[in-house]
Amino acid sequence: MKIRQICCIGAGFVGGPTMSVIAHECPNLRVIVVDSNSDKIKSWNSKSLDNLPVYEPGLKEIIKKTRNKNLFFSHKIDEAILNSDIIFMAVNTPTKTSGKGKGFAADLTNVVECTKKIALVAKSSKIIVEKSTLPVKTAEKIKEILTLYNKETNFDVVSNPEFLAEGTAIENLYKSDRVLIGGENTISGKKAVDAIVSIYKKWIPENKILKTNIWSSELAKLASNAMLAQRISSINSLSALCEKTGASIQEISKAIGMDSRIGPEFLEASVGFGGSCFKKDILNLVYLARFYGLNEVADYWHGVVKINDYQMKRFTKEIQNKLKNINDKTISILGWAFKKQTNDSRESPSIYVSKNLIESGANLKIYDPMVPHHKIISDLQNLFVISGYKKKQVKKLLEKISISKSLEESLIKSSAIVIITNWDEFLNFNWENYHLTNKPKPIIFDGRNVIKTSGFDNMYSLGN
Repeated sequence: MKIRQICCIGAGFVGGPTMSVIAHECPNLRVIVVDSNSDKIKSWNSKSLDNLPVYEPGLKEIIKKTRNKNLFFSHKIDEAILNSDIIFMAVNTPTKTSGKGKGFAADLTNVVECTKKIALVAKSSKIIVEKSTLPVKTAEKIKEILTLYNKETNFDVVSNPEFLAEGTAIENLYKSDRVLIGGENTISGKKAVDAIVSIYKKWIPENKILKTNIWSSELAKLASNAMLAQRISSINSLSALCEKTGASIQEISKAIGMDSRIGPEFLEASVGFGGSCFKKDILNLVYLARFYGLNEVADYWHGVVKINDYQMKRFTKEIQNKLKNINDKTISILGWAFKKQTNDSRESPSIYVSKNLIESGANLKIYDPMVPHHKIISDLQNLFVISGYKKKQVKKLLEKISISKSLEESLIKSSAIVIITNWDEFLNFNWENYHLTNKPKPIIFDGRNVIKTSGFDNMYSLGN
């Protein structure tokens, strides 16, 4: 099969960067990224590369070289499907909020609708690539839908899960630990897998491209995220124990990480993990385990999420206890993104900590160098609505926050400073000088242990 054009349905954190790198490394391919959200497409096509909807180090440079050459962003989904040989699906799969599996199972509505669209539009053979994180056996459901709506066209379904960490996505794409491609054990299925391999081979060594059956590929993504999240919850649980015993979580982390069997990655104590994948994927894994009657397995993985929730609650309670009465006190929230080097705030601990502080009467001054002001407001608004607040109540609660334009502005006249995201700007700030020159001294709550200077008065840091 000669591949001339590929398209990706979904122009988000996965689709945009992935297709950009493919376009850059495969100049012979025409690459189309499509999305029903016209505003998102408009942002991808913005003259100013600073207005891209996704912030990733190195992405702007690639977009500059490829956009409107062999990389295109469009809302013309039907046209892209019709003319593409390979179709990547990178649509959102949130946790279900209603029906069977509510609160645990993946909501496959977008996947189903996307699959129907492909089936109804396609006139020639297509390779459909699962890029979204999906439950095991989703490929089977996709195949059934394709066949139901289009019996005349041959479709091959391939699983190619992404293993991207936001903030290092471009680096992850170029220096992949592995590229996983799962397909059916048929002649047609093997050819489809080989077609995807031929794309990645342009820049990824073949020994890092793993071919598996399609079910292994689907489960491997969930398992990978679950294992990473488990490490974060494990070190966070130990941070609570350190605070009771007088041990230092930073010293513990270093000692553990020097064990070659364990390694140092994902062993930094924090307020908790966030992002679009970890919690969602673990809950999906929990649901799958219960579906197959593996309740002990489900309980084990559910514990990872429970510890994460506990850490956020514990940190918030520490703020409330040390400030005693926080009603009408001004608190600086430093960081809204769930981690540095990204503008993604999905499931960010900052949202949950801020909500609880506002409910206790605090006024918040929020600063993040990359997350847009409207996104901060929207995140809080959505959480208040989900929590059952009425429209008028939400409006009143949102009056308790202001968005600062700089770190320095955020710190002015604050009773407390809460560091939640590990931005380098916070790490490199002269906290010692700030501590010496400000009176009265605000209490600092360092949720990422970014302040390395010891001997601060009025300071709480996790696990120390």
